[in-house]
Amino acid sequence: MSKEKQHKEARLPELWEALLTFAVMISVMAVGIIVFHADPHMPMFLGTLFAAVMALHLGFKWNEIEKSMFDGIYRVLQAIIILAIVGILVGVWLVSGVVPTMIYYGLQILNPSIFLVATLLICSITSLATGTSWGTMGTMGIALMGVALGLGFTPGMTAGAIISGAYFGDKMSPLSDTTNLAPAMAGTDVFTHVKFMAPSTAVTYIICIVFFAFWGVGHGGEADLSKINAIQDGLISLFHINPLLLIPPLIVIVAIAFKIPAIPGIVLGILAAGVLGPIFQGADCTFGDMLSCGMSGFEAKTGMEDLDSLLSSGGLMSMMFSISMTILAMMFGGIMESTKQLDVIIERLLKYIHNDKILIGVTELTCVASNATMPEQYISIILPGRMYAKAYEERGIAPETLSNALEGAGTVSSALIPWNTCGVYILGVLGVGVADYFPYAIFNWLMPLVVFVMALMGITLRYQTKKPEPESA
Repeated sequence: MSKEKQHKEARLPELWEALLTFAVMISVMAVGIIVFHADPHMPMFLGTLFAAVMALHLGFKWNEIEKSMFDGIYRVLQAIIILAIVGILVGVWLVSGVVPTMIYYGLQILNPSIFLVATLLICSITSLATGTSWGTMGTMGIALMGVALGLGFTPGMTAGAIISGAYFGDKMSPLSDTTNLAPAMAGTDVFTHVKFMAPSTAVTYIICIVFFAFWGVGHGGEADLSKINAIQDGLISLFHINPLLLIPPLIVIVAIAFKIPAIPGIVLGILAAGVLGPIFQGADCTFGDMLSCGMSGFEAKTGMEDLDSLLSSGGLMSMMFSISMTILAMMFGGIMESTKQLDVIIERLLKYIHNDKILIGVTELTCVASNATMPEQYISIILPGRMYAKAYEERGIAPETLSNALEGAGTVSSALIPWNTCGVYILGVLGVGVADYFPYAIFNWLMPLVVFVMALMGITLRYQTKKPEPESA
């Protein structure tokens, strides 16, 4: 009886109360990030505090609110573990020479006659290898912008190719935090997520290649490749480059193909690098070095500031930013779910959405709106994911459908909003604003459209079981 009485004391929120909680969250996030240039963590914490106050206002006891936060965090524990292991993997792959080898061979494809396509491919390879679009743009991107000047390409066009490639890797790499967050929010695993994204991503990427190949025609002059050559020389000076060091990423790819669970699949990649590293790097990659880099990351000392910035990363501690952000966001999401504030908003919205294909489009629009109003890439994946997960489940839609929509819109659209943290970062490192590179950031604005069109065709819409037939009147 006591539990029954306790539940009776709490009431369902009114629509305006749920919207007020979101309005406060949006406001503190926007002010914190745009005005004060703060990391999103503290604004998210303040928004979570207001959600807790609203829950108390609705009659929930503190122990219920506390449990709801724990429940929210519990839902993403697998993703948190994967993020931690990915941090370890990046550190070990760096010290063992795996990531440098991938970058080195990626730079080999640079050719002035196909500069834009080569730029797309180089940034794609680098981002796939490191799991970070920001690191790729801040290093390879800067070097390629310099090369572009010698070829006569406009800054906006070059930046568009750099951004398209960087975000392709960010979206598809199992090492990327967003690639792990999206399936965690939707309720699936990272390998299923990556495989399901492949068709729509491939279509978008092929269109990008065709576009940049077309615009690159007639720009085959000689260019100053000194920056690229300097990067390659820097890699050779610090690492022993060998094609066999490509085996660890190939193992991870095979693990994806054979549906090995994410955690053991990533660990296999770590173990392979742990074996090959000492063989090829010798005394520069001891067991102690791998333990240290797995924890704190690798610190490069090539003498080149840009290259050192790219290679000095990885380690368990490097993932604490993403992990802490995920924990705070899920505290907020847990409160919003348990107090039915999410349900009130979603139920009102879903009254007008009867078509499952349209639901995918609405999910993508929510991600874009989140990037614009709470201008942080992680939030555009986490909150819409928790908002729509129940609706997808009730309709029998497979969770990878949701994770694909989250990543197909949330991850890539962040670069297209000037006041989003990603848009601000790109302006800072490449010196090009959204208005200039938007037309050429093909991958970023085309990806959500392709996902939706392929949903209308039934390709990016998958059901867990056979969709039930509507009851006859």
